[in-house]
Amino acid sequence: MRGATQAKWAMAAAAVALAATACGGNAGSGSGSGSNAAVDPKGTFSYQSSEPQNPLQPANAMEVGGGRIIQSIFKGLVDYDPATGKIRNQVADSITTKDSKTWTVKLKSGWTFHNGEPVTAHSFVDSWNWSANVKNNQINSFWFSDIKGYSDVHPDKGDPKSDTMSGLKVLDDHTFTIELSAPVSYYEYKLGYSAFSPLPKAFFTDPKKYGQQPIGDGPYKFVKWEHNKGVTVAAYDKYAGVDKPKNGGVFFKVEATGEAAYQELLSNTLDVMDLVPANALATYKTDLGSRAVDQPQGAIQAISFAMYNKDWQGKDKNLVRQGLSMAIDRDTITKTVLQGSRQPADGWVPPGVAGYKAGSCGDACKYDPAKAKELIKQGGGVPGNKITILYNADGSHKEWVDAVCNSIRQATGVDCTGDPKPDFKTARDIITQKKVTSLMRSGWVQDYPLNANFLKDIYVSGADANDGGYSSPEFDKLAHAADKATSIDETVALYQQAEAQLAKDMPSIPLWYYKSTTGYSTSVQNVKYDSFGNPVFTQVEVKKK
Repeated sequence: MRGATQAKWAMAAAAVALAATACGGNAGSGSGSGSNAAVDPKGTFSYQSSEPQNPLQPANAMEVGGGRIIQSIFKGLVDYDPATGKIRNQVADSITTKDSKTWTVKLKSGWTFHNGEPVTAHSFVDSWNWSANVKNNQINSFWFSDIKGYSDVHPDKGDPKSDTMSGLKVLDDHTFTIELSAPVSYYEYKLGYSAFSPLPKAFFTDPKKYGQQPIGDGPYKFVKWEHNKGVTVAAYDKYAGVDKPKNGGVFFKVEATGEAAYQELLSNTLDVMDLVPANALATYKTDLGSRAVDQPQGAIQAISFAMYNKDWQGKDKNLVRQGLSMAIDRDTITKTVLQGSRQPADGWVPPGVAGYKAGSCGDACKYDPAKAKELIKQGGGVPGNKITILYNADGSHKEWVDAVCNSIRQATGVDCTGDPKPDFKTARDIITQKKVTSLMRSGWVQDYPLNANFLKDIYVSGADANDGGYSSPEFDKLAHAADKATSIDETVALYQQAEAQLAKDMPSIPLWYYKSTTGYSTSVQNVKYDSFGNPVFTQVEVKKK
């Protein structure tokens, strides 16, 4: 890697991680464990999860239910040290470039998939080509769009012209090159995303079967998937990574509601939580004591408009959207309903992420009922004077959705109601099929700690995570210029300009920045969370019974 780039990124990522580790509710215990009991290295533990939306393929998980399972089973070229936030090599021995356009990757030897097959350059190149191909309908295919030849395998219309991207070339078993269509100064950081994981030969013989019984190269190997109950993984004893498991495995337990999961945590029938439900935020620190966690996270909660719906298109409708944003009393909701567990958002990029700019949303994120009414009137009013907010009922969102709607209703007279769906998968299916009529919950957890991840990957025209269908020539122009920049500083500055365009168009309403407000049972110790909000699964220690 280029030294200057790595140094800048290390400082930015470390700022996020250090802030996270310094603020935990269990910081006083030193290790974050709450105790130092005897450990069972083969012991397993359970984690609050949700039913994966899609088969367990690396490029087919954009939500946490499938994403965290994928991250436990697979390991790519690089990842981020949970203690420092610095990028670190895993399967990669080195990733180098002279111009930010052509990158040379050299792999470590001795790395294997869970079936014993060696991980080679072809394991990566074949995986990326397959995942990018439009015929394979992978939800994260857009992540490969920087690579030269992507349009040949993933055209906007029609069949692909090729099965391979011309920008990928295998030089030998442990070396391959990546040629991009244009320079991307931060490209090595994107390679830590799970879509860039390698795939074994067995995958390509039957991808459908593989999606139900995946074979990875990560710290845990797949054991079984009991649909709507959970996924079991076990520690892989030949894992070659630097983060070898200190436990025997994880059961990703599907929970119907956050409230039910919390009660299980209190009774020690669930070991590690994702997030404490809203109705327990006032008491969880007392309930859990040193086992309570409260730390910053690189994540945002927003509500997005279905911009593909004609009701939200047309001249001056941006004023209506701005008015609805100004009708939300973020300060009161975060302090009361959310018990201080969130920070009111003043833009689309969380603090601590490289490129965060305070106040980027401007007045539109400030509570002002009178101005909200005025803007809605100027923009021609809310269609039918009614909006709904689609959300998944299994994620403890009802309280804040109701509070947001009450705020909008009281400030503007617009009828606002929640539109709950029974679980995350059901909600995501409706969203990805572009069948939302009004607004939808659209939380985002960082994939890499740069403002580009919160802007390009969500709001560029056609981006896979662009759930609302927003399309702006001005935003796209700035984003593309940012990607072509030759330095991180220039990239960050141009993306800040792109964020300013979001403030004008208001395709979504930033609500608040997440914290990791969670905890764990008395059966485990050394439970830590990284700046992505993920438990560091490999570090969890299970106490001897």
